[in-house]
Amino acid sequence: MANSMTEQLQQDMACEGLLECIHGLKQLDKECFQVMVESDEPLTIDEVAEQVDRERSTAYRSIQRLLQSGFIQKEQINYEQGGYYHVYSPTDPSQIANDMQRMLNDWYAKMGQLIQEFEDKYEQVDNGQVPAES
Repeated sequence: MANSMTEQLQQDMACEGLLECIHGLKQLDKECFQVMVESDEPLTIDEVAEQVDRERSTAYRSIQRLLQSGFIQKEQINYEQGGYYHVYSPTDPSQIANDMQRMLNDWYAKMGQLIQEFEDKYEQVDNGQVPAES
């Protein structure tokens, strides 16, 4: 991944790059997400682990990252005789896109505020004033 914004802007980025860039997801996370997207029905952690050829605990950690970032949904399935298990399915792509857009807008507003603070601080230096410590 690129270190600076300038380097990021110079790279060719595919839509999957957003998963890494915005949410910090790893390659395995993207593979698990793709498995769920391609499935016609919700999957258990064991089913995802088998399809990505990883241990259950490794797939579980990846699925937890996907849940936390909002890319997948968890549903509890109850057994008739008692007990339950969970299945996972992808979140609606338009909801994911809306969440990423909102996050990008928040980031843009924060960066604008920091740029304004930079300008205010160093404009004082240009006018012969010493900037206050922050």
